[in-house]
Amino acid sequence: MKANDKSADVIIIGGGIMGCSTAYRLAKEGVSVLVLEAKEIGNGGSSRNAGGVRQSARDIRELPLAMYAVSNIWPTLSEELDIDVEYVQNGNLRLGKTEAHVTALTNLVKKSTSVGLDVRMITGNEAREICPYMSDEVLGASWCPSDGHANPLHTTLGFYKKALEYGATFATGIQVFGLQKVKGRVRQVVTDDGIYEAQHILLCAGHASRAIANTVGIDIPVERETSEVFVTEQMKPMFGQMLGTSDADFYGHQSAHGSFVLGGMGGLEKFTSNYYGDETHNVTLPKLSRGVIKYFPDLANVKIIRSWAGQYDVCADGVPVIDNVSEVPGLTIAFGFCGHGFGIAPAVSIALCELIMKGKSETIDISKLNYDRFAAKG
Repeated sequence: MKANDKSADVIIIGGGIMGCSTAYRLAKEGVSVLVLEAKEIGNGGSSRNAGGVRQSARDIRELPLAMYAVSNIWPTLSEELDIDVEYVQNGNLRLGKTEAHVTALTNLVKKSTSVGLDVRMITGNEAREICPYMSDEVLGASWCPSDGHANPLHTTLGFYKKALEYGATFATGIQVFGLQKVKGRVRQVVTDDGIYEAQHILLCAGHASRAIANTVGIDIPVERETSEVFVTEQMKPMFGQMLGTSDADFYGHQSAHGSFVLGGMGGLEKFTSNYYGDETHNVTLPKLSRGVIKYFPDLANVKIIRSWAGQYDVCADGVPVIDNVSEVPGLTIAFGFCGHGFGIAPAVSIALCELIMKGKSETIDISKLNYDRFAAKG
């Protein structure tokens, strides 16, 4: 769908959960918003992830976003968006099968508790009390009782529909080639559908953002990686926690419908010919399945009914860039979310709205996510 009017107060490049949630908050404030998306709304990582809403095992630089979202947004988001986002807050177990795993988890817990997160190490037996289906191989785990999970597709759709209700416009199938300045300020978006113009531009198009930012002289060290998710047949309720492992064997949860939604990477995907596509890889599901069975033997004979792959943007130091670009007035950037942007997206949208409208994020501390942290220090 093309847009009839090619101008707005704010143009958002990227129609994933970051773009949709920020469009909603801006439009709610009376700002005219136009969202440009190359494919369909939510086509990228926003609809291809496993739905984790976690604070544990995060870099402490992005923990303020995660903690704010869990404390202030996720518990009432279904009511706010008038759609069931299937948010469940039954905790997060991050599992370890070796002493090295337990040591790594312990170090993560120490960092998280230093900034106020309620997370602790528990023994394997304590983990099995929480989740009785767990293998005896688990020696220990980190446990964050306030973590949880939600439905990515419902959440993204909810933000999109609310943004529409408040007057935001969405144009899909628009390929963005670059940005252009007018009198020193970025004003124009160059596309295959001509020039779009705004007073302010938000760039949150995942891994495609780097090349677009390059057109106005900004380069952030972001690459793309592939991850896969699979869904099983419906099972009896077994556990409500979000799960992960120290060794990244897999991550995921059991949905409200009984299916298990599990994801990860096998490690050999980069050596396949279609690594940068959205196709699944024959090296991934067997590896993930073996990992799941080691931790949960009762799932050995569960049938996988479908799987999918997706691309996500990885920043060089493991956390996203969320900032106004001082060298390019009128440009705000938000990308490099490293595959864990879904859970913090509702809070990121608040920070982005404030960056655009007020020039700084007042509600949430994002000072450690500045874009020029990679600049050479003289």
